[in-house]
Amino acid sequence: MNNETTTTFPWMDKSLSPRERAEKLVAAMTLEQKIAQLHGAMNTINIYDMPSMDEMNAMTPEEQDNLMAQLQVQRHVKGIDELGIPRFRITNGPVGVGMGDGHPSPPATALPMTIGLAAGFDPELAREYGDIIGSETATLGQHVLEGPGVCLHRTPIAGRNFEYFSEDPYLSGVMGVEVTKAIQEHDVIAMGKHYAVNDQEYERFRTSVELDEHVLRELYLLPFEMLVKDGDIAAMMSAYNRVRGVYATESRYLLNDILRDEWGFQGYVQSDFWSCRSAAASLNAGMDHEMPDAKWLNETNVKNALQDTSLEIQTVDRALVRRYTQMFRFNQFERPYNPGEIDAKAHGARSRKIGAQAAVLLKNEDEMLPLDPKAYANIVIIGQSEFVDDACNGGGGSSKVTPLYTVPPVEGMQNVLKELGSDSLVSKVTVANDLSNLEEAKEAAKKADMVILMAGLVASEGFDLPSPNMLNDQNRMIDELLDINPQTVVVMKSSSPVMMPWISKAKAVLEAWNQGTEDGHVVADLLFGVVNPSGKVPTTYAASEDDLLYAGRPERYPGTDEGNGFPVIRYSEGLNMGYRWFQSQGIKPLFPFGYGLSYTSFELSGFSVTPEKTDGKSPITVKVTVKNTGKVAGAEVVQVYLGIPVQGQPPKRLVGFQKVHLEPNESREVTITIDPAATNHPMGVWDYYEHDFVVRPGEYTVYAGTSSEDTPFTGTVVVE
Repeated sequence: MNNETTTTFPWMDKSLSPRERAEKLVAAMTLEQKIAQLHGAMNTINIYDMPSMDEMNAMTPEEQDNLMAQLQVQRHVKGIDELGIPRFRITNGPVGVGMGDGHPSPPATALPMTIGLAAGFDPELAREYGDIIGSETATLGQHVLEGPGVCLHRTPIAGRNFEYFSEDPYLSGVMGVEVTKAIQEHDVIAMGKHYAVNDQEYERFRTSVELDEHVLRELYLLPFEMLVKDGDIAAMMSAYNRVRGVYATESRYLLNDILRDEWGFQGYVQSDFWSCRSAAASLNAGMDHEMPDAKWLNETNVKNALQDTSLEIQTVDRALVRRYTQMFRFNQFERPYNPGEIDAKAHGARSRKIGAQAAVLLKNEDEMLPLDPKAYANIVIIGQSEFVDDACNGGGGSSKVTPLYTVPPVEGMQNVLKELGSDSLVSKVTVANDLSNLEEAKEAAKKADMVILMAGLVASEGFDLPSPNMLNDQNRMIDELLDINPQTVVVMKSSSPVMMPWISKAKAVLEAWNQGTEDGHVVADLLFGVVNPSGKVPTTYAASEDDLLYAGRPERYPGTDEGNGFPVIRYSEGLNMGYRWFQSQGIKPLFPFGYGLSYTSFELSGFSVTPEKTDGKSPITVKVTVKNTGKVAGAEVVQVYLGIPVQGQPPKRLVGFQKVHLEPNESREVTITIDPAATNHPMGVWDYYEHDFVVRPGEYTVYAGTSSEDTPFTGTVVVE
């Protein structure tokens, strides 16, 4: 686009608002041009010919990646030069710049999984994470980053838990808002997904989710509401599934009544790839853009709908104005396509920092960790190939990032040990998936001064895990190797919480998540104390599969056919999901929500809650002093929960948290404000009559501590 062309078009006048510019552009378009801009440019394929879950499970990771690569070509909307409309380039997220426009997708920084970011319990960490993604998206010439994802971890087996934050809506919303803001500061459109209740992958194209309105509002929509009101997000992606029998892409209640009329969303709604199921119905409901092709919003369908008046031209115009407004808002019409080079070294260093803050120390008997870098002549890393041969760049499916570089475990550990002045020898034994060479691994463990067992799971879009006990043969490997050498540390690299039947044998367990690019360095930094782990689990780890909310309840998962020909999932557990489920049922988890250890110790004191009485509109102030009583610097997360005095409410809900970094013997007072007017409605419950959140009178219990289970301080506030 040259300067002469730019000044010719009235919609390029920057004195106009983005919406005014969008309206002028749409007014100048022919019908054919409008229709061409309603959809992506990929050649239409039949998504229903995709392999089944069982077939995907039988594939190797490489075969799965090859399959997804076939689907990544041409993620864009064609430009229209005569109108100055640029080619609109879209890339996937949210764990880095994933499959983008072009084939193959350009490499980028493979960041730690989103679940790991949430474990950081730090909004500033989320801001830095989003800044990397936004910067790289802009550098690569892309206009849209499909993320963040803020669906909830209703079950530990959901295939996309790795790219969602947490089981808790408030934590998900806080972190998602910061990621959104940082992405959009780079003039890149952030896209919240998957709207809504896309909490499982199994039969995601067919299933219908049935849930009560207060459950929808207080849990599953809450982080989306925060993205809109607090993050000013520019776009939403509509989900595959049905909600109460209506496809999410055709739900006027979700896409218009709630999203736009109630929340004031000013952006546009894109379909998830192939989630659009109709032309007129989808556009009328409030879906504005079909991706990746024109299966439905093609000339034939749209013109026929206009002719039979099931669709009005004003609705077509509305859809385009919404998207163009955001493009003008972020100066995307003026920006030439000039992809640059990512500073791989600088962004890798930032990823290393984020990853270290995200890791969770789950167990550390006798202070086995951190390891003395000069105490071991022979260190052996043992595990299956996916976890020991290269960096664990997890998260299969469309969000997977092609990394600029990777740091494998052995290389990373050698680098860190060298930096620490150690000449320890690091080797590895790759255990076959069928454990056929387990004896070889045992022999290596016997001879080693220190054994680092690496295990975990890499989940993927498209299918759920059969069980949270998905380590299978890895569990046997860990169990038997823990008997060989008492100097053994277990490093988990997980996409989602897993069962640990061997936990009683292990002295030290570190959850590192799927780290991506800097895996080898991050794990070594943590094991040898270069960094003190400070993460907290963002989703509960169950001790047994029988303890999960769907155990023996197929209507809760995977769903049942109630006679409509498609599976129906009933969220009959209501608000009792995640830690709320475990607490409401009196079930002790393996590791509770918000739990995480440190290489130092902390002491909390000076707890106070003010005022003691309120009208339900004024903010409540919670104060507590945190002191580092150990010998090394570290960080603790103060967590505040609230007990709502309304029948049917769970025992606690998270309403505030703050991460505090302290030197040895340093103390600091932490202040957390519970504002009834905040977007997350910390004291509110959904009222069916008011059709809104309300604060009920009664005695509210305020809990403070360092996890959902460890809340030694309590206070009360009476709402009159």
